[in-house]
Amino acid sequence: MKSGIEIKKEQKLFKEFPITSVCRYDLEDAGFDIKNVDDDIMEDLASRMSEAYRELIFWIDLPILAEYAGIKKHKEVNEKTKE
Repeated sequence: MKSGIEIKKEQKLFKEFPITSVCRYDLEDAGFDIKNVDDDIMEDLASRMSEAYRELIFWIDLPILAEYAGIKKHKEVNEKTKE
């Protein structure tokens, strides 16, 4: 059984922070006709965009933007990249 400290550590580790969202205005701004775009279509679009972002761009952007934000890497990771 996990202790209260372990549970809190795990909750902090896996706490999610939203990255972005999409709305009909975004489509309209990109030149799309939104007259017949219902919530089901928007949910499908958002799901596909989320999947594409996670699979393609997320892992490229994450280290670049984390370093830009001043987040330091573990010492051993830095040493491995120097080899």
